[in-house]
Amino acid sequence: MKNFILGFVVAAALLAGSYWAYSRWGGKMATGADQLTDIKYQCPMHPTYISDEPGNCPICGMELVPIKPPASLDSQKTGLENGMADMAGMPSDQPAASESEVPGYAPVMIPQDRIQSMGITFAEARRMELDQSFRTFGRITYDETRIHHLHTKFEGYIEALYANYVGQFVKQGAPLFSIYSPELYATQNEYLLALRARQQVPPVSGDDAFPAVGNVDLVAAARQRLTLWDIGDDDIRELERTGKAIRALTIYAPVSGYVLQKTALQGLKVMPADNLYDIVDLSTVWVLADIYEVNLSLVRLGQPASITLAYQPGKTWRGRVAFINPTVDPATRTVKARLEFANPDNELKPDMYADVVIGGARATGIAVPESAVIATGERNIVFVAMGNGLFEPREVTLGAQVRNLYEIKQGVSEGERVVTGANFLLDSESKLKASVSGMVGEHKHGQ
Repeated sequence: MKNFILGFVVAAALLAGSYWAYSRWGGKMATGADQLTDIKYQCPMHPTYISDEPGNCPICGMELVPIKPPASLDSQKTGLENGMADMAGMPSDQPAASESEVPGYAPVMIPQDRIQSMGITFAEARRMELDQSFRTFGRITYDETRIHHLHTKFEGYIEALYANYVGQFVKQGAPLFSIYSPELYATQNEYLLALRARQQVPPVSGDDAFPAVGNVDLVAAARQRLTLWDIGDDDIRELERTGKAIRALTIYAPVSGYVLQKTALQGLKVMPADNLYDIVDLSTVWVLADIYEVNLSLVRLGQPASITLAYQPGKTWRGRVAFINPTVDPATRTVKARLEFANPDNELKPDMYADVVIGGARATGIAVPESAVIATGERNIVFVAMGNGLFEPREVTLGAQVRNLYEIKQGVSEGERVVTGANFLLDSESKLKASVSGMVGEHKHGQ
């Protein structure tokens, strides 16, 4: 019985040892075999595409690279770094690039033979003369200082119209309408009576200011009332010459211009508050130009400006900046600048749209193409080619935008080469590498 129990224990011990040896060595060998035979491939630029066979990526055409899983937990950092090197096109035994000073970005290493196939292009940061003129659009409108409102300062009735439609051109001094006013008619008669009384009563002590009532000169008082009602000297002299009151007084245009608005009608009773005519002088017009906030620093009073019109291609009108609105339009986020232009031939018509060029001050600075700058919303990034396939992300401070160039205030030096094409691929790759490096750092800190 004891021999049976002893044999059973020995057999169980041998069975357990065999199982332990198989699980330790045989399982690892099987796993290694599976890893050798079941290799996956993925695209360096599109990690989500995975294939069982080597070849090219159907999305971008790049060569697929094998996925190398880490051998153990202790080698997890090495595996992640090698995987990142494979995805960036860098051999696994090549040393990693230095860390970037831009948060969330890391330098990217691209093999020389893949730079051209990825469409990466370059431009040199150059110091140049920056003509800070810029283009915008504007709308032609009236010069508000040349709009004249016509009123009468007495009540009356319009008897005849001479300027009787909107848009009619009238010259200064041309008749607009005639008006009968009982009050004006009575004042004319008072003036004539005072003149007759002066002629009949001789002056006293050499003073010809009589006849007077209570030391008031009746002739001067009546004449002053006519003058305050805008009755001209010619009409008063005609009244003195004829000695007869004018029943319907003619009102003349105070300036030359176009009838912009008209409410005068024949037979209409008018009051002093009624606006009968608006006459605008179009010899000078305004152009209201929209200035975006990024260009606002380039605009100043008295600055030269020019416009072109679609209906007269090739012709340019030149003016100046006369006013800059102190507020920003909340709807368009622009500031209105008022430009003044001479318009002697009436070619610039209100409400026309115009292409505007405002000339800025000339200065020198370091500039790069607009396509080199990646605006993230939080910062502006460019990738600088450091040589040997290494691309370094830089945060830059932008100055003025001149045509298709950006002035660089800080971040890039003169002569450095910046990426102008496929920089968004580098942007995504740099962010991915930075995030993987952050994961590796957290794992190392956790150990």
